[in-house]
Amino acid sequence: MLICAAASVAAASEARDGIIGDWARGDGAARVRIAPCGGALCAINTWIKDPSGGEHVGDRLVMKVTGGGSSMSGTAYDPQRKLSYSLQIDYGAQSMQTRGCVLAGIVCKTVGWTRVSR
Repeated sequence: MLICAAASVAAASEARDGIIGDWARGDGAARVRIAPCGGALCAINTWIKDPSGGEHVGDRLVMKVTGGGSSMSGTAYDPQRKLSYSLQIDYGAQSMQTRGCVLAGIVCKTVGWTRVSR
């Protein structure tokens, strides 16, 4: 049983490592760096095309995710807006799709991303 638990933790860690790096949002309006932060992952804005919409360089999203392979799910917290989301992430070597939902899944947004660097 301990071996299965260790393998599961290793698979989750490997999956998390797969999305670490810099990503450009599909609409071309933002870039983020995904990196470990404590026991979670953080997506930190590194570039914003137009900050008048409320997004700023340095804003972060704290993601607590689990999963393996190319798919993860969990929760995300936006400390700037004090909002929590359910989160689904599907990714490959060069692309990622995130889906965040609030209000028990009533309001959701899907965003496409392209890898800039690891």
